[in-house]
Amino acid sequence: MIDPNAHDRFVLHQRIRLVVNQYEFSVPGEQATEGEVVDAEPVGEDEPFCFVQQKRFKFKEDIGFFTDDSKSQELLRIKARKRFDPRATYDITGPGGAVIGTIRKVFGASLLRSTFVLQDSAGGVEISAREKSLGKALFRRFVGFVPVVGGFAEWLPIAYDFEFSTPDGRVIGVNRRRRWRWRDVYDLDFTADPDRALDRRLVLAAAVGMDALMAR
Repeated sequence: MIDPNAHDRFVLHQRIRLVVNQYEFSVPGEQATEGEVVDAEPVGEDEPFCFVQQKRFKFKEDIGFFTDDSKSQELLRIKARKRFDPRATYDITGPGGAVIGTIRKVFGASLLRSTFVLQDSAGGVEISAREKSLGKALFRRFVGFVPVVGGFAEWLPIAYDFEFSTPDGRVIGVNRRRRWRWRDVYDLDFTADPDRALDRRLVLAAAVGMDALMAR
């Protein structure tokens, strides 16, 4: 079993399903080049280690993370605290139900750029995750309201990229959506956090939340 806290890079694939959100995390193969490369593909096969499924027909969000799609062994879970909560606060729990941390959507800031705050259970680490570009965020929102085009907005190569930052503004990670994909694929890179101050389980939860909890 792969320990997320032993890795800095992940790939998140969305599975195409009609009535339920499903995802798969993997550890990527060796990168062909160093640095940021547009839609760079890894060399070698990815190694899957986590299957994710959102519970159907729940009044409060409930998303389970498991070692595989048999769902026999749970890794963590996202659970909403309240129904219809504009602050959208979610607890991240481990297999025994103990809280690992929280994810909260910042409602006001998210009107322009989707913004989340991640915090560990002790309240000692607070990381903001915000859409990287204000201009692209506004353009994406505009396209979504255009008749006809809006229905296909998710298939357009519009950036949906997040930066994870400390309170002093230091970027420790990125979540980047690959362009021109029929299904959403995200590359997460936290090599800028070599000490792994941010629990990687919160990274996985945030990546899924940025897609599933925003109905993408």
